[in-house]
Parts: sequence; structure tokens; C-alpha cells
Amino acid sequence: MIGQLRGVLARKSVQEAIVDVAGVGYRVAVPLSTYYRLGEEGDPVTLRIHTHVREDALTLFGFSTAIEETLFERLISVSGVGPKLGLNILSGIDPQDLMTALRGSDSARLTRVPGVGRKTAERLILELKDKLPPVAEADSAPAKPSSRLKEDLLSALSNLGYTRAEAESGVDRALREGSDDPFEDLLRRTLRLLSGR
Repeated sequence: MIGQLRGVLARKSVQEAIVDVAGVGYRVAVPLSTYYRLGEEGDPVTLRIHTHVREDALTLFGFSTAIEETLFERLISVSGVGPKLGLNILSGIDPQDLMTALRGSDSARLTRVPGVGRKTAERLILELKDKLPPVAEADSAPAKPSSRLKEDLLSALSNLGYTRAEAESGVDRALREGSDDPFEDLLRRTLRLLSGR
């Protein structure tokens, strides 16, 4: 099984990266948190890899931190949560916020992640609440500023019909212009940016 890839970033998109290792390009599915830590095409890259084997496919999932990889493996151990949904959950909520929501039995926060319904949220809490990494290990993961605010903005834009990629682009620009502003102001600014006004 492949556990790590170190090479050159050949290509990247919001959901995957192509890592060139000695002339072989490995297609790796990545969560948004990892995507944002990838460099530019041509830069060196190292990813922790979870290899998922099915009868008809071998899929690689890549993570930039140990906590992301650990959480992904815990998520897919839950009945009814496959790799695609596991990756979607890590893309929809910051690892620290995910652990806080699970430890605090905050199903409302979990259901704001696209693809997670009430029953899935309750099952995640029930099965993972006591199986999370120690706080010290979790704290070693780099924290992103305004991650909770950003996720709330993305959730609001998703409810308004914007794609994840459109929403990410607008929110990132709005946060660069004033990350200390209140939620309502940031949402209005993002909507203005997305509409081109």
C-alpha cells in the first residue's frame, strides 16, 4: 500500500492533485484544506496517502497533515460513510471545528456540511466522539484564521446556489479585504464580488 508520496506537483484542481514521482503521475484526491496548502505547479510536494482498494478501483487520498489523515480514516470507519463523503466532510469543515462538533455532540454544525444529514451526523457523533485524536496531537495541525467564519460564509453561499469553487473564490477575496468584519458585512461583500459589482 502507498503511505506517502513525495515528488513534484504536476497539476492541481480543487478536488485532486497530480504528483509526479520519478516520471509517474499519481492522481490523488485531496480535501480543500490540503488543496490550499499545495504550492504552485512545479513545486515540490509531500502528501500522506490513504490507499483505498475496491474490486474495480484503487484510489489515493492525500493529506498535508497527520490530523487530516487520521480524521479521514476515522470518518470512513463509520458505517455509511465512504471515502467520497469522508473527503467531502473534511472539505466542508476545518479539522479543529470537526473535532469540536463531534466532542460537543453538535449535530447542527455537522449537518451544515453538504452531504451530511441528521442521521449521518448523529451516527458520526455516536461512533467517533470517544475515538478522536488527543488534543495535543490535534493542536499540532496548522490552524487557519477565521476558519469557522469562512465555513459559515461558504455554507450560506451554498444555500444561495453557488458552487463550492465559486463560493471559495469570493470568500477568499472578501476575507483578504477585511477578515475582522462581521459575518453580514463579509457576506454582502462576497455577494458583490461574485456578481461583479
